[in-house]
Amino acid sequence: MKILHTSDWHIGKVLKGQSRVEEQLAVLAEVVGIAEAERPDLVIVAGDLYDTAAPTAEAEKIVVRALSALRRHAPAVVVIAGNHDHGARLDAFRTWADGAGVTLRGAPGRAEDHLIAGVTGAGEAWRLAALPFVSQRYAVRASEMFELSAAEVSATYSDHIARLFAALTESFGDGSETVNLATAHLTVVGGKLGGGERDAHTIEAYAVPSTVFPASTHYVALGHLHRRQQVAGPCPVHYCGSPLAIDFGEEDNTPSVSIVEVSANRAAKVRAVPMTTAVALRTIRGTLAELATVRVDAAAWLRVYVREKPRAGLKEDVQALLPRTLEVRIDPQMLPELTSPRRVSNAGRSPRELFAEYLTTKNVADDAVGALFNRLYEEVTTP
Repeated sequence: MKILHTSDWHIGKVLKGQSRVEEQLAVLAEVVGIAEAERPDLVIVAGDLYDTAAPTAEAEKIVVRALSALRRHAPAVVVIAGNHDHGARLDAFRTWADGAGVTLRGAPGRAEDHLIAGVTGAGEAWRLAALPFVSQRYAVRASEMFELSAAEVSATYSDHIARLFAALTESFGDGSETVNLATAHLTVVGGKLGGGERDAHTIEAYAVPSTVFPASTHYVALGHLHRRQQVAGPCPVHYCGSPLAIDFGEEDNTPSVSIVEVSANRAAKVRAVPMTTAVALRTIRGTLAELATVRVDAAAWLRVYVREKPRAGLKEDVQALLPRTLEVRIDPQMLPELTSPRRVSNAGRSPRELFAEYLTTKNVADDAVGALFNRLYEEVTTP
């Protein structure tokens, strides 16, 4: 069977105040185009459809239309919630999803509700253990489907996730007759961060070993880490990465989706399909003179580390040279080294002297800023 594996759309994401709706629409249209060309038997969307748990109506419309379009090109589409999604809110769409032929799982429920089965057009049977993102607090509640001892209730997050997958994959057997699949939105030990993830949900306490997936699993489709990669484990464990760089921490990633070909008696063959419509994010450095000669992709969004002393209007000067600049920072090399501050008495010193010293400590060389302070000071102190 053939699978299209995608995740971490983050629809509604705004970058430094810049809306990226047009980019997101273009990328999802490309994902749908890949589905049309590949004709997969199954599409898996492994979480983080939205960037926030309270998406706008526009973001929800974009996601619903994308899922509907994917369903037109695949007989089965399975979607799970990620840590950026609101699981219960996604479940509210299940009536629509069921009618549209999309299997949607937002919040953990009964084990049987998360084991999804199907048959391809060629008659190949498959089953998918689909576990949405589970927070540490909810992990114990999700485990209430079992009878737990006091020690088990206080077990680690990893232990709870292992117990959940043991229940979901109990019917996998030896995998000789049915294609066994799993999807989840979590951090697996050994995975490399791709930037853009919330640190609270990628720290060690949230990491689980790949051994939570049984060896009889033919393919594990993961979301959460935005970099495409395979993680060592008892079975093929893969992140497909995000189809669009979410922030400047991901500029070195290659946005893509994964196409997987697998059967009960053949190892999974995974290939990346890079996204050609994804707008690049780039970080550049230089003085104003050097930035005036830099050549970058005209469509890329830029973060600039400028090698100039801080002054008023510097950001505007950079954006005049590079209009696609979203963030301007002073290159750390231009900032003074942090040293223990001298204890100087302020007694008898005027506000003008104190402000001038403050500018010096911040390495700001701009007479206009000092003159503006002096004028404002005179306005507020003159009777």
